[in-house]
Amino acid sequence: MDRIRIRGGRALSGNIPISGAKNAALPLMTAALLSDGPLVLENAPDLADIATMKALLEQHGLLIEHDRAGRRLIMQGAATNLEAPYDIVRKMRASVLVLGPLVARFGEAKVSLPGGCAIGTRPVDLHLKGLEQMGATISLDSGYIEAKAPPGGLRGATIIFPQVSVGATENLLMAACLAEGTTELVNAAQEPEIGDLAMCLMRMGARIEGVGTARLVIEGVRSLGPATHPVIPDRIEAGTFACAAAITGGTVLLEGARLSDLGAVARVLRDAGVDVAERHDGLQVSRLNGLHGTDVMTEPFPGFATDMQAQFMALMCVADGASMITETIFENRFMHVPELMRMGARIKYHGQSAIVRGVPRLSGAPVMATDLRASVSLVLAGLAAQGETIVNRVYHLDRGYEAVERKLAAVGADIERLAG
Repeated sequence: MDRIRIRGGRALSGNIPISGAKNAALPLMTAALLSDGPLVLENAPDLADIATMKALLEQHGLLIEHDRAGRRLIMQGAATNLEAPYDIVRKMRASVLVLGPLVARFGEAKVSLPGGCAIGTRPVDLHLKGLEQMGATISLDSGYIEAKAPPGGLRGATIIFPQVSVGATENLLMAACLAEGTTELVNAAQEPEIGDLAMCLMRMGARIEGVGTARLVIEGVRSLGPATHPVIPDRIEAGTFACAAAITGGTVLLEGARLSDLGAVARVLRDAGVDVAERHDGLQVSRLNGLHGTDVMTEPFPGFATDMQAQFMALMCVADGASMITETIFENRFMHVPELMRMGARIKYHGQSAIVRGVPRLSGAPVMATDLRASVSLVLAGLAAQGETIVNRVYHLDRGYEAVERKLAAVGADIERLAG
């Protein structure tokens, strides 16, 4: 099993290209089920999760070409198999996003309950209740969701989410595109990836109003057609490398990153003493006069992203003063804390809050990655630590970060992947 070795203490300097967003590309891929296509995704990232989704869609019957050199995914064909099996779905929670498109277009689906990182239950109740409001019949049997549309297909409905859910918004947005009549999604998620999905669906012929707001109105159409769509840059990767520049005291240009996509992350970084400057070609990030302890609470966009919580905690480990970090999205997302403490971090946590008291320097140590974002937080800590850090179980990293060690090495980090 691969490991990553880091020798800390080097300030990063140079340009880091930001890849296409994983969290945008995955729902965009499932949108291919709504049409015979072809659906061409440009700026597609090359990640383990993309490969998992490709395998899932191929077993449904789609033909997919992943042009890695051209950074394109080309998908076409109709689904011939309406079951999403456990062996694939267990690897990635985003797999449940095939549910809405399959039921909307083919009238039924059988999808295993999802897996993924062990950071919380992340139930799919809101997905299922929304489909039921659109007329679907839902049953759970032996770990599988079985859904059937009524005769004549799904029907438009007004769906009010009791809490914000990115996955449920995506699933029901796609389903509504082929439902009869008008669907209204109230308290919908506003993440940039939702807007990107809506723009792609509109390129395919969908009728959607309210993009970028908490109220989406979708007028169903009979069919969707081919389209070409560029995947937005990955705001979480951009935020992660911003933390890398800050934790090492360096300066980097995040090529292609967009300030508007960062939401509260940019504000919190600035509060902590990090300069985030928008340029025509991306974002330039550098540390100003030291890092300052800054409190943060994770919230739906445009609030502080839960996917940036672990990285920001690593940054606060070497900041002056104390910071309180509160996680409100997932109930089990502090698994990186014991590993950071192995490196000399001073952290106390209880329930959903952690108090971080900064130390002058972390110390290199062997650490174990527990999930995707926790993995990269340990890499960040290693960049700032004295001595050598070995991050084990880095297959988590490969799910969401494209060539992270090569990108960091290119801007001066002493980092390498160790095979086996």
